[in-house]
Amino acid sequence: MTEAILLVGGKGTRLRPMTVHTPKPMVPAAGVPFLTHQLARARAAGVEHIVLATSYLAEVFEPYFGDGSSLGLHLEYVTEVDPLGTGGAIRNVASRLRSGPDEPVLIFNGDILTGLDIKALVDTHETSGADVSLHLTRVEDPRAFGLVPTDPNGRVTAFLEKPQTPEEIVTDQINAGAYVFRRSVIDTIPAGRPVSVERETFPGLLADGAHLQGMVDSTYWLDLGTPQAFVRGSADLVLGRAPSPAVPGRRGERLVLDGAEVAADAKLTGGTVVGAGAVVGAGARIEGSTVLAGAVVEAGAVVTDSLIGERARIGARTVLHGAVVGDGAEVGADNELRDGVRIWCDARIPDCAVRFSSDQ
Repeated sequence: MTEAILLVGGKGTRLRPMTVHTPKPMVPAAGVPFLTHQLARARAAGVEHIVLATSYLAEVFEPYFGDGSSLGLHLEYVTEVDPLGTGGAIRNVASRLRSGPDEPVLIFNGDILTGLDIKALVDTHETSGADVSLHLTRVEDPRAFGLVPTDPNGRVTAFLEKPQTPEEIVTDQINAGAYVFRRSVIDTIPAGRPVSVERETFPGLLADGAHLQGMVDSTYWLDLGTPQAFVRGSADLVLGRAPSPAVPGRRGERLVLDGAEVAADAKLTGGTVVGAGAVVGAGARIEGSTVLAGAVVEAGAVVTDSLIGERARIGARTVLHGAVVGDGAEVGADNELRDGVRIWCDARIPDCAVRFSSDQ
């Protein structure tokens, strides 16, 4: 297998309140745009040619990644005029593929951070003789997901909608968003209209007697569809829990990029990232958070599981927990912001304006 399709879909808009001008795959995670980790992992697995199927703000990807040569890849870009869904996006880029009819094509999702063994998925596909192979993962609570049961040999037997009752939970296996398609199968997807692989392509193939193989790989897996999950994923990359050859530095409790200034007595833990040109003041404590380029965290601030946008400023002794502070926003001193609060880009919160705990 030498080529792949990377689906960069519209779900990234869920991060817009955080950083209006940057689509999610380009927001730095562990120091580089998140998409870099996806591309680097594919290259490490032997992929050489990747087609990016994009549906929003596509104009930002090509200027940054170019032809992919800096990553050892050849990249091409195809942009949907109208939203086509997962299956439609795959079919829309078929003309750019170079594989023969029986050769495998890797397809993976730009919103998923995973430790999937890509080579093992390809090996499973080839040894089983499948038409399509799916990465499956196990989750503790599958009620929010469609279920994918398999037989003892790993062959997929059904695609089930989100279970509504305990009796409908027949497996804890879910579709994890990475596939290997036989090249000829891609051409059977209807062209020019929206198609969902989950609701139309896969059930249709199964009904027609195609061989769909599941490979359960329950290593690291995280859907980055929310700001909180994105921050968690960045921290896990720094900590080494999520693998990537693109992290620009040693794994550990912190990643401080060139040009950042961190006071000697500031404490950075939990996979915290401090971007280029950012400043962390004396006595500040930051855990499991991302501080983007040019941001300032003043003395004594306490920041946990939060994202601080580019050029934002966090005042002295302010407490953030599970917060997202947009680009250019200013949060004054002695505030307390918790539990999913989002501060819009360029907003201003004065000193001593917000708190959650009591006055005691």
